[in-house]
Amino acid sequence: MDTRTRRRFLRASRVPRASALADGARTVGLRRLLRSGVEQPGQARRPVLVVVTLYGGNDGLSTVVPYTDGRYHDARAALAYDESEVLPLGEELGLNASMTGLHRLWRAGRLAVVRGVGYPDHDRSHFRSMDIWQSASPGRPKETGWLGRWLDTTDNDPLRAVSIGNVLPPMLVGDLTAGAAIPLAGLTRPPGIAQRTLALLGEPGAQDPPVQAQVAASIGDLASLAAAVGEPLAAAAAGAAGDAGDAGDAQQGPGTVLLRPNALAEQLGIVATCIEARLVTQVYEVSLGGFDTHAAAKAAQTGLLGQVDQAVSSFVDRLAGHEVDVTVMIYSEFGRRVRTNGSHGTDHGTAGPVLVAGTSVRGGFYGEQPDLADLDGEDLRSTTDFRSVYATVLANVLGADPRPILGGDHPAVPFLI
Repeated sequence: MDTRTRRRFLRASRVPRASALADGARTVGLRRLLRSGVEQPGQARRPVLVVVTLYGGNDGLSTVVPYTDGRYHDARAALAYDESEVLPLGEELGLNASMTGLHRLWRAGRLAVVRGVGYPDHDRSHFRSMDIWQSASPGRPKETGWLGRWLDTTDNDPLRAVSIGNVLPPMLVGDLTAGAAIPLAGLTRPPGIAQRTLALLGEPGAQDPPVQAQVAASIGDLASLAAAVGEPLAAAAAGAAGDAGDAGDAQQGPGTVLLRPNALAEQLGIVATCIEARLVTQVYEVSLGGFDTHAAAKAAQTGLLGQVDQAVSSFVDRLAGHEVDVTVMIYSEFGRRVRTNGSHGTDHGTAGPVLVAGTSVRGGFYGEQPDLADLDGEDLRSTTDFRSVYATVLANVLGADPRPILGGDHPAVPFLI
């Protein structure tokens, strides 16, 4: 198959990153990823960072709840959680009652809650705020991500940073290289494309430029990845479905979430399999959407946080005795307004908590809890710059100097041993 025909097909198909590859972006074969732990065994023991992105703007006041504060109850009315609906953490704060696994990690000293995390001059646009979080550049837009710039300081090996999903997030894109994206479902053959045609796409032509040869090889690699992780993925999905119980039959409505097999658990199941296979990857990115809870927020928020809790706590437990030290960081692009809106939901806000879990985490509270008596208009005031959280994991997990990556000095937050 000639290069022009392959490029046209790739642009029209759903092959992850195909369009970018056709334009010459650097990529890797997935077979190479699966071989990396065998080929580079020493590097496979380096600490690992797992970044969990909660898309939509997670409501921090429904996650870490100031359940004794009268101002919280006055502002939230029916959305407020009372003492019976939280798991106490101390300092008159409690975790959402759906987060039993993370509460257990808190009691074991393996969960840190970094409070009031945000950035200067908040922007309530999902796209702009997420761009700021992923680029670590509040002042002016950058075309690179903070972990992409970390990749640039290493040996520029794309295997070091992997996103589980069809789209590579901007945080993993650097000037010199970018991470790799692994789709959950593998390669889906588009309608009307015969299997023989697909096989031909996986055979580089003698006249293909190197990048186009990589594109062809990546198609066969997707099938290899599915064979390697298909069984753990199916088990993760089945386990998540069992944990959801009757929640899968919940009614759908504005702002509610139909709890299906836990997508985040599926992604973290793949990550755990990769870590246990001793790959060289040091950074994994996974995500869960649905947190834009403008209406009927209480049920939706409780269900979503239950999915996060089940996925993350099971993942941490699974790898607790592993030779590789794993740290999980959970963040969202912004929090929500303090006061409920007219639809029993919450609107885009500013600061929120970042949760960090793992065996090397020094559990407890970090940063000041935003004061509900001292709001910035209708929003919480940030008390911790998000780049300080990044500086901490860059230095303590990835062994990097944060200053050139983040563009300045940002004091570390001592939540890691």
